[in-house]
Amino acid sequence: MDEESIQKISNFLREYMDIYGDNLFVDVRRIKKLLSEIVEAEPSAPTTVRSERKIISQVQERRKPNASLWKFREKIKDCTQCPLGHTRTNFVFGDGNPEADIMFVGEAPGVEEDRTGIPFVGRAGQLLNKLLSHIKVKREDVFIANILKCQPPGNRDPQPTEIQECIPYLHKQIEMIQPKILVALGRVSAQNLLNTTSSLKQLRNRLWQYQGFDMIVTYHPAAILRNMGLLNTTIEDFRFIHDTYQEKLKHQS
Repeated sequence: MDEESIQKISNFLREYMDIYGDNLFVDVRRIKKLLSEIVEAEPSAPTTVRSERKIISQVQERRKPNASLWKFREKIKDCTQCPLGHTRTNFVFGDGNPEADIMFVGEAPGVEEDRTGIPFVGRAGQLLNKLLSHIKVKREDVFIANILKCQPPGNRDPQPTEIQECIPYLHKQIEMIQPKILVALGRVSAQNLLNTTSSLKQLRNRLWQYQGFDMIVTYHPAAILRNMGLLNTTIEDFRFIHDTYQEKLKHQS
C-alpha cells in the first residue's frame, strides 16, 4: 500500500474516533468497506471533516451581498419577536447554496451554532457532513436551516409560540430557495412540519408533501450520536434521499 493510501486510512480512523470515541459501532466488514471506499475515492472526494475555521471562511465567501437570500437574512437577523431573541448570542439563519436542490431542516440551533451563527457545526454537524459524503454530496451544495433561528435555553425543545413566530422565516427561505427535496432532521422538525404526533419510525422511508414541496424524514444526527444503532437506518434514509433526487432529475431531463 502506498503512502498516500496509508495517510487516507489514518485520517479516516482519526476522524472516526473524533466523532465516536473508542467504541466500535459497526462490524469489521463495514469498516473494511468504508476504508476501501476511501482508498479508491478520487482526490476531490470529501473524505475529511473541515475545521470550524474553514467552514466559517467558506460561509462568508458564499454569502454574496447581492444574493436575495442573504438580503433577507440581513432584514430579519435582529428579530426579537419571541423571548429567544433577547437571550441568543447569534441569529442562526442558515447556510449553504441559495439555489440548492436539497434543503435540510433541523429544529433549533445548539450551543456551537449559537456561538458561531452557523447551523450544524458541532459533532452533529460533523456527522451530517459524513452522511452527505456517503451519497457523494458536498455540504456547500445543499442548504441547511432550522425551524427556530435562536437557541432555546438548555437546548430544550422549541415551544409552540416560538415556532409560530419563527416558522414564517423558514417558509420564506423555502420559497426563495425552491428546493427539489426538503429533508426534516429529527422528531421535532418532522412532527411540527407535518403537524403530526407520529414517531420517526412511522414517518421515515416515504415521500411527504410540505408547502407544495416533496419532503423526506430522517433522524437528527444528534440522536444518532446518542444511539449509534440508528446509524445504518439513517444511511438508508440518505440513500433514499439520493435515489429520490436522481429520479427527479431524470423526469426533468
